[in-house]
Amino acid sequence: MKLVFAGTPEVAVPALDALLASGRHEVAAVVTRPDAPAGRGRRLVASPVAERAEEAGIEVLKPVRPKDPDFLERLREIAPDCCPVVAYGALLPRVALDIPAHGWVNLHFSLLPAWRGAAPVQHAIMAGDEITGASTFLIEEGLDSGPVYGTVTEEIRPTDTSGDLLTRLAFAGAGLLAATMDGIEDGTLKAVPQPAEGVSLAPKVNVEDARVDWGTPALRVDRVVRGCTPAPGAWTTFRGERLKIVQARPVPERTDLTPGQLSAGKNNVYAGTGSYAVELLWVQPQGKKPMSGAAWARGVRITAGETLGD
Repeated sequence: MKLVFAGTPEVAVPALDALLASGRHEVAAVVTRPDAPAGRGRRLVASPVAERAEEAGIEVLKPVRPKDPDFLERLREIAPDCCPVVAYGALLPRVALDIPAHGWVNLHFSLLPAWRGAAPVQHAIMAGDEITGASTFLIEEGLDSGPVYGTVTEEIRPTDTSGDLLTRLAFAGAGLLAATMDGIEDGTLKAVPQPAEGVSLAPKVNVEDARVDWGTPALRVDRVVRGCTPAPGAWTTFRGERLKIVQARPVPERTDLTPGQLSAGKNNVYAGTGSYAVELLWVQPQGKKPMSGAAWARGVRITAGETLGD
């Protein structure tokens, strides 16, 4: 088939690579978000997908909105059979959805209908799920509600951050998306409507969602830290300044600390929760680089009874 691939961040690059390597389909063009300011100089930088497409000599389309007439006209000129999508980052209007003969097929990082929305991996970890996966589905105008072509499953490991899990899903999902294109092309794959039961939503995780509530149990604190790493980053406050919690570890044998209370030894620092303590393995003080929790504790000289959070 002739394909137009839509995607923007680094997590979409493995799927583009898989389609380019398949040898069965032609990736005629790539659709991605416009260049965005990045770094201290805030200069405009192309998306990872745009950079990969340019390396491969593929035409790159960067519409401000997918309903822009010039973009729609170019898409009609290319006349793709199907448009595979991974984390493109913009809503597609009906007029665009109708252009390819086989529609737009999205790779979504959950087992639909669970965790529809922008942050399925973060929510799966924060909810304590043990299994997640990826799904390919035909895009409709609803939120991740279209019929599903296929799925792959992936275990959520006890120490997984959202970054760890998303990396594994990006590569497993890349193979699924390529296989889905093959099945659509040869007519062996049919999309199956999602069940009405089991729907859960995964809206974007904002900075306030990533604030650690030390009154919740240690397992909840651990899930929030892992689910919000690397972005937006779990955080708390200490002496009125923000402190990012980069990595923590539940310590069931420490039950002597009240929520947020700190206890520092020579090589460890612990914080109390609503159940037992967590060890602060890595933290990042405001305006500084990440450091071990023990090094941070030595630097700030924690006094008896000091706590994290308000």
